[in-house]
Amino acid sequence: MQLTLYGRKDCCLCDEMGEAVAVVAAERGIGLVKVDVDDDPALAGLYGDEVPVLCLGAQRIVSGRVSVRALRALLTRHLP
Repeated sequence: MQLTLYGRKDCCLCDEMGEAVAVVAAERGIGLVKVDVDDDPALAGLYGDEVPVLCLGAQRIVSGRVSVRALRALLTRHLP
């Protein structure tokens, strides 16, 4: 299973979520891929106004602001 963080450059919320996700992904040994939605018009249309968006596999688990603590709780619910 892998985490995908959809965001964009020069986005404070995206940077903030990226830091939290990196911490938790490292703790759990989960892969993390960061995707800039502005590099793909389809992704920009899908996620453009909602970034950052974090997905686990194909499932969206959170968007906007999330703390390390909240992210740990979310992943506990979504992973065994």
